[in-house]
Amino acid sequence: MAVVKADGYGHGAETVSRAAILGGADNLGVATLQEGIELRIAGLDCEILVLGNLINIEELRACLHWGLIPTLSSFREALMCEKLAEASGRNFNVQMKFDTGMTRLGCDLKDAFSLINSIENLNHVSLKGVYSHLALADGDSQDDYSSVTALQQKRFDDFLAEISQSKLELCCHLANSAGTLLDSRLHYDMVRVGLALYGYSPISNHHDSLILKPALELKARVTLIRDVPSGVGVSYGHFFTTKRRSRLAVLGIGYADGVNRALSGKISALFQSRLIPQIGAITMDQMILDITEHPDVEVGSVVTLLGTDGPKTITAQDWSDVSGSIPWEVLCSFKHRLPRLVI
Repeated sequence: MAVVKADGYGHGAETVSRAAILGGADNLGVATLQEGIELRIAGLDCEILVLGNLINIEELRACLHWGLIPTLSSFREALMCEKLAEASGRNFNVQMKFDTGMTRLGCDLKDAFSLINSIENLNHVSLKGVYSHLALADGDSQDDYSSVTALQQKRFDDFLAEISQSKLELCCHLANSAGTLLDSRLHYDMVRVGLALYGYSPISNHHDSLILKPALELKARVTLIRDVPSGVGVSYGHFFTTKRRSRLAVLGIGYADGVNRALSGKISALFQSRLIPQIGAITMDQMILDITEHPDVEVGSVVTLLGTDGPKTITAQDWSDVSGSIPWEVLCSFKHRLPRLVI
């Protein structure tokens, strides 16, 4: 399963979905009903699992209409699915999630077996899969599971053994990107690949040992260049003041596009294999570079904010390291108004 929620982690969900399917994925995972509908409108006809909870009958009716698979965490939603399916004369395919230690979505482990039995007794609802989610796998090493991951795996295995006598043919899945890369024993029938699909390691101590190439580069164009004297405050709050006569370049990109304000004064851009420091507060639509040492930068020049230029590379991991964030958040921040060029 290619997890393409949050607009494909900021990359463009339709683009990512088509590329993932061409690459061998046969399922897509989204977080919301709207994300699933948008993929159907775009013509994606593979199985799409809605990973979030749909809690009212209108949402589930739309889910049935668009041929999406909802995640059930309680019998309440299962009964609504049965009612809708019976009224429409259609079968409603669903999956069930149970909690093995994430303490988020999913039914309680103690209730999982009875929930499966109750769903199995419904006439118009077909349970196609059961799954859970790992909480700490991204902090584990390939040599040593954390006690939490090992416990979650044991709970998952014990549950599968409990339902093994059932006649249901279920797709059982547990592994996110970290679990997928951590150990094949976590793979089961399917893996849900999210961050790794976009070229980043989710395992904190394996950034250098995995050959993953970021799928996205972020570039911006210089829209204005100005020369200012020493002692001039730059951008909102004047958090940066020039220490010399300086040449500054304005880029037409800001936090409304996904470049977090917390990165202000902490990042650089690449131009012709050289690093150019960003200065002053990043604003909603603009940011400023100090190009005093780079006289070849002109209005219209394109700089790289994330990506590779010659021997140098800037990654979402670099941004998350200096801003106290995580690569997931950095990538998911890129907004729809940011133009995308698909290569």
